[in-house]
Amino acid sequence: TRGLTCERDWRVLFSGLDLQIGRGQMLQVSGPNGSGKTSLLRLLAGLMQPTEGEILYQGRALGRQRHELARHTLWIGHAAGIKGLLTPEENLAWLTALQHGANDEAITAALHAVGLKGFEDVPCHTLSAGQQRRVGLARLYLPHAPALWILDEPFTALDKKAVAQLEQHLADHCEQGGMVIFTTHHELQQRPAGFFELELGQ
Repeated sequence: TRGLTCERDWRVLFSGLDLQIGRGQMLQVSGPNGSGKTSLLRLLAGLMQPTEGEILYQGRALGRQRHELARHTLWIGHAAGIKGLLTPEENLAWLTALQHGANDEAITAALHAVGLKGFEDVPCHTLSAGQQRRVGLARLYLPHAPALWILDEPFTALDKKAVAQLEQHLADHCEQGGMVIFTTHHELQQRPAGFFELELGQ
């Protein structure tokens, strides 16, 4: 980003933000409620337009390559982002079809990886909040996952074991050359070498 400014409801959330992230790096966006954390993530994912400044992907203006960014980005918002009437398997099949797609074996393995063995074929509305969150996060365990992960409060509703597992998985992704940008109020116990933090609302 170069000189990035975001204004919502006639209030400037942040301004003049210069930010760069590369392979192997993990960026945690912190700050109090209302400081613009989710807005920044949505801007970086191409879901919003900045008030001022520009966003670049691989050195080129984002506006000219939104399709390219979408192919290389996995966005998971604050909500689980799944359909309650569909099963975990059906949700993952539908979500992955938007990018590379995944076969049945890969989907089953991803669901097992997040602790949903035995729940693959039940409607998601019957699952707990934590289990629904795991369905969405299972996308991170599929083969050929995009390099850039943008995650808004990914640890919400997870128990301690699941939190530790997700921390390790995010760190492993960075160590293998991936990139992670995320918000959380959770204090990380596992950080890759390329970890850094941006605190909004200063």
